[in-house]
Amino acid sequence: MKVKITATRAPGSRDRYSPDSMDDIDGGPGASRADLLLARLTVAPVLLLVSWLVVGLPLLMAGVFRPWTAIPLFAVVAGAALTFGLRAVRPAGRTPGRFSWWPLVGVLVVAVAFGALQLVMCSQQIVVRRDPASYFNFATWLEGHGSLPIPQMRWAFGGGDGALTYGSPAFYQRGGVLVPQFMAGMPLIVTPGGWLGGPYATLAMMPLIGALALISFAGVAARLIGPRWAPVAALALGLTWPMMMVSRSIYSETGALILMFGGLALTLDALRSGRRLPALIGGLALGLVILVRIDGIRDVLPVLAFAGLLLALRRRAGLPLLAGLTVGVGAGLLEAVVLSRPYLHYLGASLRPLVYIAAAVVVATALASLAIRRWGLPDLTRFRLPDLAVPATFAALAFFAARPMFQIVRRVPNNTDDRVNASFIAALQRTEHLQLDPNRQYNELSLHWVAWYIGVPAVLLAAVGLALVLRGLLRRRRTDWLLPYALIVWTTLATLWRPGITPDQPWASRRLIGMVIPGLLLFALWAVAWTARRVRRLRPGRLLWAGRSVGVGWLGVALATVGALLIMVPTAIASAPMTFTRTEEREVSQARAMCDAIGPNASVLIIERVTGDRFTQLIRGMCHTPAARVRVLPGFKTAPNEDVMRVVRKVVAAGRRPVLLGADGSDVSPYGPARRVFHIHTRRDASTLVTAPQGTWSLTINAWMSDPMYRG
Repeated sequence: MKVKITATRAPGSRDRYSPDSMDDIDGGPGASRADLLLARLTVAPVLLLVSWLVVGLPLLMAGVFRPWTAIPLFAVVAGAALTFGLRAVRPAGRTPGRFSWWPLVGVLVVAVAFGALQLVMCSQQIVVRRDPASYFNFATWLEGHGSLPIPQMRWAFGGGDGALTYGSPAFYQRGGVLVPQFMAGMPLIVTPGGWLGGPYATLAMMPLIGALALISFAGVAARLIGPRWAPVAALALGLTWPMMMVSRSIYSETGALILMFGGLALTLDALRSGRRLPALIGGLALGLVILVRIDGIRDVLPVLAFAGLLLALRRRAGLPLLAGLTVGVGAGLLEAVVLSRPYLHYLGASLRPLVYIAAAVVVATALASLAIRRWGLPDLTRFRLPDLAVPATFAALAFFAARPMFQIVRRVPNNTDDRVNASFIAALQRTEHLQLDPNRQYNELSLHWVAWYIGVPAVLLAAVGLALVLRGLLRRRRTDWLLPYALIVWTTLATLWRPGITPDQPWASRRLIGMVIPGLLLFALWAVAWTARRVRRLRPGRLLWAGRSVGVGWLGVALATVGALLIMVPTAIASAPMTFTRTEEREVSQARAMCDAIGPNASVLIIERVTGDRFTQLIRGMCHTPAARVRVLPGFKTAPNEDVMRVVRKVVAAGRRPVLLGADGSDVSPYGPARRVFHIHTRRDASTLVTAPQGTWSLTINAWMSDPMYRG
């Protein structure tokens, strides 16, 4: 076989990737109607989501978040946002005439296929074990009541009793009320599903939101890499197991993806068109990430610095971007302080340093903006800084890759939740035959986690893209990448250094899907596209391959194809063990059957600890029945008989029917005939600590009921 390359560089070709050299990213005269529709399609999800949150949050804080108030107001606000917001959007790039429609069609096909698969595989996590069920029960309460906090309803238990508690995991007992643990953004987003179709529709909102998140991500890829890469980007992200996981159950990261990448796309449009409205809405979307995830405070700090830079350079988008960001962040912080204060208390050890960092960024941004306005931007080409971009990037990669060799991260438990997590980690270590070390956090493996899900080739290609983009930015080129680069690198480094989550996989991968995995995929695809375009810019020539003459253009296509496959094939292989396996089935139907068994005018007393953790808020919200837990003494499985009987008599005196729940028949049979009212034997995601997840584990949940007043 003989290979001979006879191509040469075309006169005047550039050493760097310039968007307008291939795809005309600024939407020049060559952009087609299909390109415009693609650009508008990819920002429509964030416009709708921002409109819903702008309407829903004030109504919730006023205690009137009900369908007859929220839906009409949303229709008005969303209509205005779509009308004026889409007009301000400019084409993301240009594709050849004969191919102009396929990026748009490709993105839609990927999103629809992804959403359909996740809908079929949708998980019914409503029994509280981890966050998805907590979000579901939060949303279920909003669906039925439209207000916070949640009343304890002590009147249903004869005015309460010292042996009774009303809180449960993710629902804090504070005074005479209950406060949900998390930010209200995600429950607000999925509540309309409950209004329209009950719990099944609430759960089905997540596949829809996941599909919209792929569209938003594709929009950023179209603007930064080129429209032809938008379907590839959507497919690459959709093939990752973390993206599938957060689209099958209620996770806050899915909504945050739409806000983050949709806001980023709008900001890029504002910078290219000079229009203020996309900058205002983009900043608002990025700020509202905090309403969905409190650690969004960290993620949006680069946006604040970027807005300060735009103001210093007197760019039109600077002030509206800062204004939108301020309003969005303010709305999230207001909700946190007014409705989620116990959650802030719980996260105090992590939030206090973050608040100090945010204050420092605000001060540094103000000082830097004043300095730049007076003296201009510094010359970053001095001391050959651009030449350090490549070695610095790969040095950081090598550090995180080698981190397990010189560091083991531990955390000493300082509260009940930490001790529960330590016990869980110890149990997993025994299962996997690892050295017993309950305080170990496994943070040092964070880069290895990424490689488990997207493959080593994608990580290496991302490093190449990061290095080349940084070199261009230091030379004041590729300036479209400045904000995306800052967001992705800042969030990635912070997350890899301290994920801040229970480290079992795939659970811990939810930290990666918020920005780390999408960001690295974006840079990896850019590196592939950059290589292919460099080849295509060579002077038209021929390659002699196995005795045949082949055009240089086909070599670029081949390189792009091989590069895309290097990213997607390992990702698909890593996801394969879980992709077509359903988990957490039949929980909704069993919960409904349990509600029917409990019956009317009941006051539910849960006398066993695990059942109390799992079902207290589910009964209160889904069954619309008052529920409380009878205190279980340390070392015992169920509550003391004297406490139970005393509370039972008080419930009867209040004119209600006491119902007792426990984990098995022996827990409740001393108080009357026991019958099983909840039973599932299903699958759940497996938990691993030092290897990639490879499947599922069995899961069995039971609840038994006794009615002390039953005389059948």
